[in-house]
Amino acid sequence: MAEIKTDIIVVGAGLVGLSAAIALAKQHKKVVLVDAKKPEMTKQSAWDERIYALTPGSEAWLESLDVWQHVEAGRVNTIHAMHLWDDNDEKLVLSDHDANLPKLGVIVENQNLMHALWQQIKTLGVTTITDANCAFMKNDEQHISLHLLNKTKIVAKLIVAADGVNSWVRGQAGIAVKQIDFHQTAIVTNYLAEKDHQNIARQWFASHETLALLPLVGKNVSLVWSVLTERADQLLKLSSEVLAEKVAQQVKYALGDLQPIGKTLSFTLNQQTATQLIAERVLLVGDAAHQIHPMAGQGVNVGFRDVMAIESLIANTHAMRDIGELAFLRQYERVRGMDIASMNTLMTGLDYLFASDSAMVKKATNWGLRQLNGQTAIKKLLIQQATA
Repeated sequence: MAEIKTDIIVVGAGLVGLSAAIALAKQHKKVVLVDAKKPEMTKQSAWDERIYALTPGSEAWLESLDVWQHVEAGRVNTIHAMHLWDDNDEKLVLSDHDANLPKLGVIVENQNLMHALWQQIKTLGVTTITDANCAFMKNDEQHISLHLLNKTKIVAKLIVAADGVNSWVRGQAGIAVKQIDFHQTAIVTNYLAEKDHQNIARQWFASHETLALLPLVGKNVSLVWSVLTERADQLLKLSSEVLAEKVAQQVKYALGDLQPIGKTLSFTLNQQTATQLIAERVLLVGDAAHQIHPMAGQGVNVGFRDVMAIESLIANTHAMRDIGELAFLRQYERVRGMDIASMNTLMTGLDYLFASDSAMVKKATNWGLRQLNGQTAIKKLLIQQATA
């Protein structure tokens, strides 16, 4: 049996796992990155249906990790404003000018960001073991060992679980999850719009429904349409051209006609939160720790903030300290618990507000959107929260 000794094992080579491996390696820790799949290293010329809205805080952090230099800048688009509507056409406008910022964020494709992260993994020489399934974990007083089905044993002080919603590590550590089923499905695809999107992220809210058109380079936009699963099943049976017309109608032709430019994907929506973020020599990040509604547009940003928290704690800890001990890990749980809880509360509250059948609640929501447009200080606070 081959044995590898290291400081930290990162399980999961998605965006959050890759960024964790990079951040920890730059903290002068020996890192081994493990994933069950082979990495997708090829980039397609077509627009990726999977896109992310990164906050300026996330972008700056990726720059600090020397990841952003590997991103293909010509495929990244800036967000200068957000326009939010309810089902009564009340509109809230948030712009970078409101908060004296150069931008509210950027839109980047999954493949573009993944490629950049892998490039930095190679640059740093991080040890990677891919196409390898985990078999079992074993703790002793000073270390944790991860045994792979290929007969490799990796011994470390800490395992960082970044292996997604159905986290194997989380299950092995005996950490339960709390779930909320929104009974919704997100429909995702890209369009070429007739009108210029003007670098505005547009979002429409209705009862248990959210439709977002996010600005890509040129006149291209990315659709994320979250609807009740029964309705989604009907929409997904339509041709891409008919679906495009349905979307255009739904947003009252805000961007004119829409022309399909890619595949249509879908995924079910749940809110899932781990009951604890740590176990003995195990720490959860990203979707392994929390899955939130895409209404927030904050999923990957929250995952990046998990890694930022670990990075900061290690940077401010003596190099000889055991980073796998519970006293250290509890600091991470305290730091991240509040952010995750507040994001979950916000999403559940928004879903209730826009789904409520109460005339009083609807009137209050409409009034609130109108009033917010005139409150520069409050808008600035909202933007600061959304762009951290």
